Amino acid sequence: MALDGVAVAGIVSELNQKLTGGRIDKIYQPLADEIIFTLRNGGENYKVLVSANSSHPRMHITQIQKENPMQPPMFCMVMRKYIAGGKITNIYQPDFERMIIIEVESANELGEKTIKKMILEIMGKHSNFIIVDENNKILDAIKRVSHDKSSVREVLPAKQYSFPPSQQKQNPIFVTKQQLFSLLQKQSGVKIQQALYQSYTGISPIFASEICFRAYTEPSSFWEELREEQKEALFSVFSSVIEQIKSQSFFYAIYYDADTNKILDFGVLEMEQFGCCKKKQYESISTLLEAFYAQKDNAYHIKQKAHDMRRILLSNIERCVKKKEIQKKTEQDVAKKDVWKVKGELLTANIHSITKGISTFRTVNFYDPQMKEIEIAIDPTKTPPENAQAYFHKYNKAKRTLSALSIQKKQNDEELAYLESILNALQTAKEETDLDEIRAELVQQGYMKKKTTKKNKPQKQKKSKPMHYISSDGFSIYVGKSNLQNDALTLRFAQSNDIWLHTKEIPGSHVIIQTNGAAVPDTTLLEAAHIAAYFSKAKESSQVPVDYTLRKYVKKPNGAKPGMVIYETNKTIYVTPSEDIVQNIKTL
Repeated sequence: MALDGVAVAGIVSELNQKLTGGRIDKIYQPLADEIIFTLRNGGENYKVLVSANSSHPRMHITQIQKENPMQPPMFCMVMRKYIAGGKITNIYQPDFERMIIIEVESANELGEKTIKKMILEIMGKHSNFIIVDENNKILDAIKRVSHDKSSVREVLPAKQYSFPPSQQKQNPIFVTKQQLFSLLQKQSGVKIQQALYQSYTGISPIFASEICFRAYTEPSSFWEELREEQKEALFSVFSSVIEQIKSQSFFYAIYYDADTNKILDFGVLEMEQFGCCKKKQYESISTLLEAFYAQKDNAYHIKQKAHDMRRILLSNIERCVKKKEIQKKTEQDVAKKDVWKVKGELLTANIHSITKGISTFRTVNFYDPQMKEIEIAIDPTKTPPENAQAYFHKYNKAKRTLSALSIQKKQNDEELAYLESILNALQTAKEETDLDEIRAELVQQGYMKKKTTKKNKPQKQKKSKPMHYISSDGFSIYVGKSNLQNDALTLRFAQSNDIWLHTKEIPGSHVIIQTNGAAVPDTTLLEAAHIAAYFSKAKESSQVPVDYTLRKYVKKPNGAKPGMVIYETNKTIYVTPSEDIVQNIKTL
């Protein structure tokens, strides 16, 4: 759910209570579209996240630790110049829009106290975070918008700030019965739910649906179809929820599908339409948003950072697939090599019976058990011996091609399997350290060039660690997150009597059950198989074959690429991967 005006009202309420009067201390910009600033107020320290991310724009108090870049971006420097040390005097939401404005009192170059504004505009891909001075002139924006990008509204330093273009909607805070009825009547022919969010600022489709649900009105019904009591109920519910917002009577919860346990939505007022769903209540809007967006936000940024690697992998996979098609066609073309040899032999045997200048020659094929006749094409410009030699030449060339093709096919198939294993690792990466390890592997294997960086003080690189699960029987289960990590996990970390698992002939992670010499119960084996299938290319498939064997039976051939191994004396389990099963296994 994108933040609507109702959710923004909940955020503004909390930020006002906790931040107003506080003095901003540190400011840093961990990502291109994200700012974090800290302040102290009422004896408490607060850290505030402001994101203009096109997928997850928001502002809330955060507990997440993010790295402070060594070289701060320009926007961060501007914020430090004008905002650092300033005191927050007011936080508000203009006209119930999806906007948050924080007023900060700070000194200008002459030492005079002035009011600067930090403005977060929550508008999907057009979301932005803008700093303006006391005269509403833009000091800078986290996303600069030139005339080339928007002819309607430039967002550039020194330009006069203006609100985003109005959509001629009404502020729901001042709703009256007459106004509501008049607006909905004008939307004749439009479904009630749609008419509500098209008429009022800050009302999202899901919240419009909630109003209809509470008023016992079908969201898909039309105004002209409603009975008088339904119209009265709509106004009563609408004004009731607005009063809840005004009195700041919020109810923070995330709602889950009762069967799949997947997140459906969140709300800052109780969402009665999700009455049959599971819900988790939170003490504040910040803790709710932190929980709701943590995984989504991280996945988005990981995807962005992995873009160049994904592009290179897909390009090379496409190359291997095309090569495979060419090899298959070549194989079909040379499949007749034995026929060419027979024709050459038959022409040689009948050399004196062939009249020069003919285009075909028929003879008994004595290589055929049934001794059938065969027709052989002849080049009339060549002598009979030359025609026979031409067939032998085609046969020998096809034989050499087939011999070379066998090696090329093996190499191409191995490379394709290897590239798909890296792509699978990229799709399951959860941290930047995972991406660093995958990038290092691609550089090592020659698919990417090593990045040249300026010589700075050497920094200690964080190492990515395998995922660590604890089975229901108490056994440790380790999962590799890249091919280099798979090698380290299987060949150096695991003991000879540990159990090794991997999806059968499907790219995926190496999985190790640490046995410590004990017998492994079937429940642990099954859980490990589910994990192996879940972290593989067959994640969305059913009845996925997972091979398992003792680690001592797993070998790495000389010259094999990272993550590539051979094994023996294995058994196979068939499982259907399930996110719920994997999530229910304890992690460390």
